[in-house]
Amino acid sequence: MDKKSIKKVVLAYSGGLDTSIIIPWLKENYNNCEVIAVSGNVGQADELEGLEEKALKTGASKLYVEDLTEEFVNDYIIPTVKAGALYEDYMLGTSFARPVIAKRIVEIAKAEGADAICHGCTGKGNDQVRFELTIKAFAPDMPIIAPWREWEIKSREEEIAYAEAHNVPLKINRETNYSKDKNLWHLSHEGMDLEDAGNEPLYDKPGFLEMGVSPIQAPDTPTYITLDFEKGIPTALDGVVMSAKEIILALNKLGGDNGIGLLDIIENRLVGMKCRGVYETPGGAILYAAHNYLETLTLDKMTAHKKQELAITFADLVYNGQWFTPLREALSAFVDKTQEHVTGKVRLKLYKGNIIKAGVWSDYALYSEELATFGEDNVYNQADSAGFINLFGLPIKVQAQVNAKHNKP
Repeated sequence: MDKKSIKKVVLAYSGGLDTSIIIPWLKENYNNCEVIAVSGNVGQADELEGLEEKALKTGASKLYVEDLTEEFVNDYIIPTVKAGALYEDYMLGTSFARPVIAKRIVEIAKAEGADAICHGCTGKGNDQVRFELTIKAFAPDMPIIAPWREWEIKSREEEIAYAEAHNVPLKINRETNYSKDKNLWHLSHEGMDLEDAGNEPLYDKPGFLEMGVSPIQAPDTPTYITLDFEKGIPTALDGVVMSAKEIILALNKLGGDNGIGLLDIIENRLVGMKCRGVYETPGGAILYAAHNYLETLTLDKMTAHKKQELAITFADLVYNGQWFTPLREALSAFVDKTQEHVTGKVRLKLYKGNIIKAGVWSDYALYSEELATFGEDNVYNQADSAGFINLFGLPIKVQAQVNAKHNKP
């Protein structure tokens, strides 16, 4: 990349430590280029407060704050939930937020006539891949600046020192410097004491959890909820019709109050190393559980089992930043077909970190009490099973006969 040709840069801007110091760094290292900051609102709430003042004060020429919450929920979260996709139990909160943000950044970069797009992802993490693959999908020839792969800063402590030297305002300090990512779906915690896999997360320490409480601090009485689904999409909570976004936000409150959705995981990053993170996903955990519960009632065995297999592939694609690929689109088409009868109502009991099944109903239920009963019935002739077992077990019987002929055990 010819640095002299870079006169206008669009920066993926969160207002956090990384992107805050990137603005002055870009101006210092790219010929005092114009920096246009773009912040994608995916539900990080209070993190957006004062962002424009901070961006302009730090050297940006303007700030776009784009409300992407509805698109985020309807086009990324819900398709992933319908797929039942989990990456090593992780509900992909950061993973599917990146493509929706990066897509909008590309649109703004084109509209602004930018010479490059910049992001603050580290060279060790997954997000650099997620951002850049999305940029390649929509602007394949756009230069990408990744300061973590260029500058001499090696740690978050050095970032803080750089910020202090350049009068960049920060909301963090050296003692509370967890690396966090927040949106309407989840909150992640990494770094500090969590880097030692032998340390228990400080769930009960005031201020550690932000979306709820620990199971120990949750109420001693359970909370019952009902969720309605139409073709795999949540449509009502406790009988009140809501949008999927409104349901997720309401479930965050209910789940958080009951200590739901905490995950402490050592996961396999795309770049090859293991990392340790603590995730808060209260509403997401409930939504996944409810959707899966309804599918057990409405999906046939072969479809359900194949869907479980493909859910791993779907999760890998999302985690690896490959949202805008033919395979992900094809898998979503398969998932949508499987959801045609995933319509009904689920009741759950939330209690001290647990999601307990409490009833499921659907007009498309494949479960038949009349067939499954241990009592007397008039629809299933148990004598028929003898012939079925003889045919089903025929290969095993023939193999045993051959083994016996050749004195093999």
